[in-house]
Amino acid sequence: MSGVDHLHELLGLPAVDFQHATGEAPAQAADAAAWRISVDPYDDESEMTWEEAFQAFLGAVDPGGVRALIIGQWGEATDETSSYPIGLVIAAADRLTSLEAIFVGDMTREENEISWIEQCDVTALLTAFPALLELGVRGGTDLTFSPSKHDRLRSLTIETGGLPVGVIHGILDSELPALERLDLWLGVSEYGGDADVMDLAPLLSGSRFPRLHHLGLRNSELQNEIARAVASAPVVAQLRTLDLSNGTLGDEGAAALLEGQPLTHLDRLDLHHHFLTEPMERRIKEALEPHGVQVDLSEREEPWGGRGVEGRYTTVAE
Repeated sequence: MSGVDHLHELLGLPAVDFQHATGEAPAQAADAAAWRISVDPYDDESEMTWEEAFQAFLGAVDPGGVRALIIGQWGEATDETSSYPIGLVIAAADRLTSLEAIFVGDMTREENEISWIEQCDVTALLTAFPALLELGVRGGTDLTFSPSKHDRLRSLTIETGGLPVGVIHGILDSELPALERLDLWLGVSEYGGDADVMDLAPLLSGSRFPRLHHLGLRNSELQNEIARAVASAPVVAQLRTLDLSNGTLGDEGAAALLEGQPLTHLDRLDLHHHFLTEPMERRIKEALEPHGVQVDLSEREEPWGGRGVEGRYTTVAE
């Protein structure tokens, strides 16, 4: 799971690890941090469960002031799904009255491969927290996103090495009128990424989320096909930032972007981790940067074993 780090912030607040082992009250005010609660099930010196750590957290801070919560490692990979910590957070909803952002599964490769993170139907959080502004999830195994209605959610991020098509359908069948940012890591078929470009059609039409201004369709083995679809997608006209990074994008996909609708209205185009040639990189910069578009073309990669297109790879798979 290289390319995946712990969150540094959530809701614009710095991520801070709650030090449950000390039993001391944290120095930060409850509303001054995005609180990460995590336990190490492999630490022989610590027998605290995630439930115990969470209860210690609720006793150490003012729960009514907490604005952002990060659910880190909650147990061994195969023992508990995310329904365990999510259920505990939902049970405390009457105390977490100011909660506006939740991220579920903030783990690095050293803790769990992304495909080992067992998720669940995360939309229970939307029901329990009608004031939620941001929801993030890492891990696609058993992940479900039931069609939902939520009036305030502004940002939705799903990070996977393989995103189940049912999750995409659930998101696109949801009523999220305030959604401004959508970031989907589509992944590879080997790890459950079974969607194709046609499944994205309602999103690309621009009819689903009228306030959307950031779209990330990332980390895909279909990155060229996605680029071709995006090149003529009506949704692009309403975007300020477009992120097609971390996938298998090559010259063919980049050429489609340049030959499609104008992208000069964008503030930023993120294509980092790509398989473009230097001449294509220059074409993109020359076409967009004079118009003020910030273009990220960092991390030019080479195919594995000199295998050409077949040797291209995403940043995150397992």
